[in-house]
Amino acid sequence: MADHDSKKLQDRLARVEGQVRGLRRMLEEDRCCEDVLTQLLAARSGLEQAGLLMLDHHLQECVLSGGEFSPEAVARVRETLRLWSRHSTAAIQG
Repeated sequence: MADHDSKKLQDRLARVEGQVRGLRRMLEEDRCCEDVLTQLLAARSGLEQAGLLMLDHHLQECVLSGGEFSPEAVARVRETLRLWSRHSTAAIQG
């Protein structure tokens, strides 16, 4: 994984880690359910985004890198992944 992509993934995971620590504090402080649920959704979304970054890397470097696919086909697969992620997140939030 390229340094830039690895840094993006590590940053996202660090953010999720902070959100999870915040969740524990919120529970210890007996914060209202709505605040806890909001934080849970934010942490889940962060993990989903980290997963998408890793999936995109896996597709690019492990699945589609053998030269069997044209650059256009690779671009279409990556765009399909982006569309899927937008719609799956919208379905969760909607």
